[in-house]
Amino acid sequence: MEKSQIFYSNRFGEVQEAIKVFLNSQEGYLSSSTANSPRAVGDAIQDVLSSNLQQVLGEEICKNYSSNFARRAMADLAFEDDNGFYYVIDVKTHRLSTKFNMPNLTSVERLSLYESDKNVFAVLMVAYDVEGTRVQVERVTFAPIEFLGWDCLTIGALGWGQIQVANSNVITVNSGYSRKQWMLELCDTLSEFYPREITKIEERLSHFAKVKEFWLNHSD
Repeated sequence: MEKSQIFYSNRFGEVQEAIKVFLNSQEGYLSSSTANSPRAVGDAIQDVLSSNLQQVLGEEICKNYSSNFARRAMADLAFEDDNGFYYVIDVKTHRLSTKFNMPNLTSVERLSLYESDKNVFAVLMVAYDVEGTRVQVERVTFAPIEFLGWDCLTIGALGWGQIQVANSNVITVNSGYSRKQWMLELCDTLSEFYPREITKIEERLSHFAKVKEFWLNHSD
C-alpha cells in the first residue's frame, strides 16, 4: 500500500526540524501583553504557521493549501501532496513553564476520515517557552495520530469520546506505526471506555431518581 511521502521517509524528521527552525527565526509577533497569555501565544504561533507552512514544507509536497477553517473544525490547516494524500492538521501548542496540559485532539467519531487510506489526520504540537516577547521553541512534534502511542493518549467523556493527550510533557511517537493496528487499539480502548461511561450514567440516574423522590414529597 502506498504511504505518505512526508511521514514514511527521511522527510519526517527533517520537516519537524524545519518547522522548529522557522518558528525560532520569527520575531515581532508577540507583545508584552500577549507574551503572558498561553492562549494568546498559542494563537499567535498558529497564525504564523498558517501563513507560512506551505513555504516551510515546499510547494512540491504541499498543494491546495488551506488554513480557512471554523474554530471548532477538525482541521486548523490542510493540504494535499503530489501523490493525492490529503492531510488534515490539528495545531497544538504547549508552554513548557505551565508544566501540564491535556489538549483534545479529535472526536473518535471524526476518525471515519480514515476509511480512506489517503486521508491523514496529523497533530502538529509546538512545545515552547517565552523569553521576554520572544518564543523559544524547544520541540516540534508533527506526526499522524497513529504514530502517537496509547501510553500518552486517553479518552475524554465528551460526545462520542475525545482523544486527548494525557500530558503534553510526555509524547510518545512510534514512527512508522501501523494505522490498522492503531485503529484496532482505539476500538479496544473504546470497548473498555463506553461500559465505564454507562455505569457512571446509571449512577447519575439513580442519584436523581432519589432527588426527584425527595422533591415529590417536599412541601411547595
